[in-house]
Amino acid sequence: MKGYEFLPHTADVYIAAYGCTLEEAFENAAKAMMEVMTDPNKVRAEKEVEINVEGHDLESLLYNWLEELLYIFETEGLVFSKFRVLSIKKSNGKYSLKAKAWGEKFNPEVHESRTLVKAATYNLMEIKKDEKKYTLKFVLDI
Repeated sequence: MKGYEFLPHTADVYIAAYGCTLEEAFENAAKAMMEVMTDPNKVRAEKEVEINVEGHDLESLLYNWLEELLYIFETEGLVFSKFRVLSIKKSNGKYSLKAKAWGEKFNPEVHESRTLVKAATYNLMEIKKDEKKYTLKFVLDI
């Protein structure tokens, strides 16, 4: 199964990410966003970052996950090539995600600068589960 695909959209980037588990689908959503920004195959996994986010539902959890990765890029200049979502749990009416991401500082001499992602959005966001997989759909504002 392919991890993600880019769907037609008139102005922004519309993505469908897939996974056999919810955790895998969230990992693939992050990989897709990184591919919009740079070539992840050229990013060495030399720095590990722990990421913890919360949301009141799965949609806000996905939004906060993508926004946290953008925040790390904006503040620390890190791009990532590998993601591992360790857990997604619901407790006391909230969802929490614990993950690790591996990457390195963006270097324009090494890393291709593709499209600047301004933000994740709730536009066209869907989270669905069928008998075989999870599908996450979302739009990135560019």
